[in-house]
Amino acid sequence: MDIKDIIKDAVIEASTTFRNDQFDAYKRALAVETNENASWMLELLIENAKTADKTKFPLCDDTGIPHVLVEIGKDVSIPPNFFEDITLGIEKGLQELPARPMAVRGEGIERIEQSKGLYSDPGKLVPPSFLIDKTERNGVNIHVLMLGGGPEIRASTYRVFHKRDNRKVFNKVKTWMRSEVKMLGCTPCIPAVGIGRTHFEASSLMLKAMAYGNLNKQSQIEEEITESLNNSKIGALGIGGSVTALGSFVKIGPQRASGVRILSMRPCCCVEPRRSSVFLPSSILE
Repeated sequence: MDIKDIIKDAVIEASTTFRNDQFDAYKRALAVETNENASWMLELLIENAKTADKTKFPLCDDTGIPHVLVEIGKDVSIPPNFFEDITLGIEKGLQELPARPMAVRGEGIERIEQSKGLYSDPGKLVPPSFLIDKTERNGVNIHVLMLGGGPEIRASTYRVFHKRDNRKVFNKVKTWMRSEVKMLGCTPCIPAVGIGRTHFEASSLMLKAMAYGNLNKQSQIEEEITESLNNSKIGALGIGGSVTALGSFVKIGPQRASGVRILSMRPCCCVEPRRSSVFLPSSILE
């Protein structure tokens, strides 16, 4: 087993392939869309996804920043250089895809200012620190998320005074999403929401919502958020229509005894969440 090649393939799959639940959500959207222009746009997005999968071209020219979530089973032994091999696999995947060269040269302030320019090698795009979680499975789950810039510009993490009323929390989500999604451009979207005790935890939960979410299995609150956005009539690519959101992903973590809930919210664009998942049983990790 070569972990580097497994992760390389995962990066390419996440970047070029719609999941089954995404295709299903687009088909449902087409079935209810009454705006001719919006229907045409939805059909183009489906055609784009099929072409990307067939040719292994990226779903979007903004190929995104790779984020990795690793779930480790109980009593599972991680082989030497495991995390380094994941990083090298990401590098190989970005090069083979190829990803858009986005890594900024220099140190500290130079990177902020982009005064040293960019690396031409897409493999120089270093992923953030990995998020580690646990799983009941006897092995390791690795989730690769490719996160684009547009949704990040419209994302936010902040606090809500809830007064022990969940409606105050989720009304904030709905109001905020409606204000941001109309400026996103690349709709229909999928709102991803994490609710935790700290900004770090809320952001982590938001990433888990994207990693674990399923558009074919929606909770009541996820359906309510989706309905709220669809009632806005923003529509596909903001041109109006019945479908502004394909669904929603919400992950609620532990809460503290206080009057504040921390929300992390991200309106995923029309090709996101771009993700792939691989499971490595413990027998091949030994």
